[in-house]
Amino acid sequence: MVGEAGTTTASDGRTGPPSRVFLRPPAAPDRGEFVSLMRASRSFHKPWASAPTDDERFAAYLADAQRSDFEAMLLCRKEDLAILGFFNLSQIVRRSLQSAYLGYAIGRPFAGRGYMREGIQLLLRRAFTELRLHRIEANIQPGNHASIALAEGAGFHREGFSPRYLKIAGRWRDHERWAILADDWRTRTGTRAELDGRSDALPS
Repeated sequence: MVGEAGTTTASDGRTGPPSRVFLRPPAAPDRGEFVSLMRASRSFHKPWASAPTDDERFAAYLADAQRSDFEAMLLCRKEDLAILGFFNLSQIVRRSLQSAYLGYAIGRPFAGRGYMREGIQLLLRRAFTELRLHRIEANIQPGNHASIALAEGAGFHREGFSPRYLKIAGRWRDHERWAILADDWRTRTGTRAELDGRSDALPS
C-alpha cells in the first residue's frame, strides 16, 4: 500500500521505503536460476530446510504448485528480477479450518539483507486477504534462530513443541510450532476484514 512521498505502509503497519521485493509463482523458465541458487545454498540451508537442487525435484515443485492445496511463491527482487528465495503454503485445508503450513528459505547470497522480512509481509497479506485463510503455522527447529526471529517479527506466536516432528537430511528433528491467525494479523496491521467484515467468512 503506497503512502505519502513515495513511502509504503507495510503489512505490519509500519511506514517505510518502498518494498524491494515481490512474490510470483514459479515457472519452467526459472529452473536454471532457481536450481543453481538452491544448490549453492545447500550447506547454508542444512539442517534447517530442504529445497529443489536438481531438475527432477524442480519439476516436482512445479507440479506441486498446480495443486489446489499448495501455493508456491518465489521471492524476487524488483531491481533486477533476481530470484532470492521462496515461500510455500502447503496442506491448505478449506471449509471449517481455512489453514495452511508455511515453509520458506532464502538463497545464501541474499541472506541477512532484510529481504525475507519484506517478503513474509507480502505472503501474509496474500494468505489472509486473497486466499482468505484463517490460520498459518510454521514449524521451526529450535536452533534455527534466524527463522524464529523472522516468524516472531511477523507476528507469529509460539504454540508448542513437537519432538522428532519432521525428517530432514535423514534425521527426525524437533520443531517448535509457530502460528498466526487472520484476526491477529488484521489487528497488527490495521487491515479491515473482507467478505462482509467477517474474518471467519469462507470463500464460495
